[in-house]
Formats: sequence, C-alpha cells, structure tokens
Amino acid sequence: MEAKENIEKWELLNSEYLFKEPWFTARRDTVRLPNGTQIPSYYVLEYPEWINVIAITKEGKFIFVRQYRHGLREVFYELCAGVCEKEDDSPLQSAQRELLEETGYGNGTWTEYMVVSANPSTMTNLTHCFLAKDVEQVSDQHLEDTEDLSVHLLSLEEVKELLTTDQIKQALMAAPLWKYMAENK
Repeated sequence: MEAKENIEKWELLNSEYLFKEPWFTARRDTVRLPNGTQIPSYYVLEYPEWINVIAITKEGKFIFVRQYRHGLREVFYELCAGVCEKEDDSPLQSAQRELLEETGYGNGTWTEYMVVSANPSTMTNLTHCFLAKDVEQVSDQHLEDTEDLSVHLLSLEEVKELLTTDQIKQALMAAPLWKYMAENK
C-alpha cells in the first residue's frame, strides 16, 4: 500500500461557542473534509497552554506532588503542573512559577524537554514539559485556595516503580517521565 503524500486540512464552514467558562470552553464547528464529506457537529475544547516539570533536586530526588483529582475521584502522584497564565512571558516562566508556588523549589538548570498534546483531535492547546535539574528549596509553598497537595521527594527507583505499576495516570506526565527513563537508563 502506498502512503498518501499530502494530507489536506479541513475547511471550517461555521463555528459557534456552546460554553465559555474559565476552565471549560467548548465550540461546535461545521467542517468539510477534502473529499467533500461534511461533519455538521465537530466539538472542540479550547484550553490555554499547560506546563509540567520533571524537577530533580541537587541530591537527585524527583519532586512530586500528591493531590485529589475529582474526575477519577482519587489521589494521585503527579509532577508539578499548571496553566500558562496571561501575565507569564513564556511557558518557562509559567513552569518556574508553578514549581515555586506548589512546592517551594526553584533555581537550577531548566530546559524545555518536550511538547505534547492531550488530544490534537479535539483540544486546542499544547503542554510544555520542562526538565529542571539541581533545584533547591527556596521558600514554603504558596498554594491557591483551590489547591490541596503534599510534596514528595522520590528516588529514581521509586519513580520507575510508579510508572511500571501504572500509578501515574496523567498521560501528559507519564510521557515525559518515560522519555526521561529511556534516556537515563
């Protein structure tokens, strides 16, 4: 079977917002595919850019948080993560702000590690994943009223155990962690 060389974009015929809330914006698009087929109701969720951080201390400990997630109604280990706020100049600044607010850790050497999408079929945003090495505790947590989380310093082996026993449920966090494990055997 021969691969198709050019994949064409869909034509947007109409778009209407169904909900426009701070944490939930949904629209219904009417689209025409290159072959002429029309989809009268294609739903798209609009979100701001997101970040998450694989933060590793000078002592080689991975910084995780544990918090309740209402969608699955359970408490999970997660990377520090958050939303790119409008006042942030860049995803890097958002990541540094979130790590400091949620954990009290900062400084270190930062690199953008990968950029992923939760679902490019129906979601408009990207998640910028950062690797922060040699971070150190520089303050206490500065949690928002809606945040209730605890900070945990885990060894590389403990992180591997969380991954291999399917305890990291957030796919946008599992992806960069698996990449890290593959590159740092």
